[in-house]
Amino acid sequence: MNTKVLLSLVVLMSSLYGFSQRGVRIGYVDMEYILENVEEYRDATQQLNAKAQKWKQEIELKQSVVDQMKKDLMAEKVLLTDELVLEREEEIQILEKEMLDYQQDRFGPQGDLVLQKQLLIQPIQDQVFNEVQKIGANKRYDFIFDKSADVVMLYSEKRHDISDLVLREIGRTRKISASNKKQQEQSRLEQFKEEEDKISDALKERQENAAQALEEKEKAAEERREEKLKEREERKKAYEERRKKLLEEREAKRKAKLEERKKAQEQQKDSIG
Repeated sequence: MNTKVLLSLVVLMSSLYGFSQRGVRIGYVDMEYILENVEEYRDATQQLNAKAQKWKQEIELKQSVVDQMKKDLMAEKVLLTDELVLEREEEIQILEKEMLDYQQDRFGPQGDLVLQKQLLIQPIQDQVFNEVQKIGANKRYDFIFDKSADVVMLYSEKRHDISDLVLREIGRTRKISASNKKQQEQSRLEQFKEEEDKISDALKERQENAAQALEEKEKAAEERREEKLKEREERKKAYEERRKKLLEEREAKRKAKLEERKKAQEQQKDSIG
């Protein structure tokens, strides 16, 4: 049990002792249960989970591309020059960094998933807090805890659970101030969309910059490859020309020797005759 929990329990027990003469009213709420039963949160969470699944698939696709490039390089390494191997390794590093950055942007501590979850939860947490304050004052509770918070409940009777009461009060408050709530929800929705647009714009800009950098890198690498191929063709052409010339010289020498040998034989015949 950590220090924070222990201190909270000590304070609670001290308070209970102080109230023991008149009786203590204790209640608790289950925030997770409340969130699951708020339709707007449930629907938005499903949409967010669908987005998260799509992001995960995009990351897996990027990872598979990087893995395939690594396999291809290992298979072709013996056929490539050191310079071409270095270029391919640099391309792989760029794509791998892009994939890791994208993963961090989506699922990191400050990523889109965490930020959008906070945007979804905060308004409902505020509502729960407000309703708990009203219920606590009206029903004369001494303590109301959050079951899912850091203070650990070692035991609790179901009759102390006021989560459904909080949900009913949230619904009643919404009906009473329907027009105001609608405006607030619209404002929050617009804020959520604005934040999402900002995140999307920032991500789009990062992707465009990364794509442009990769395109420039690929273009430069392609130009270097073309230069290398051109140099290789020129060297091959020069080699073929030298080889052809060498063969011609050898053929000329061979013919000259045959001609000399023929003349020598003819001279020998003439001297014998």
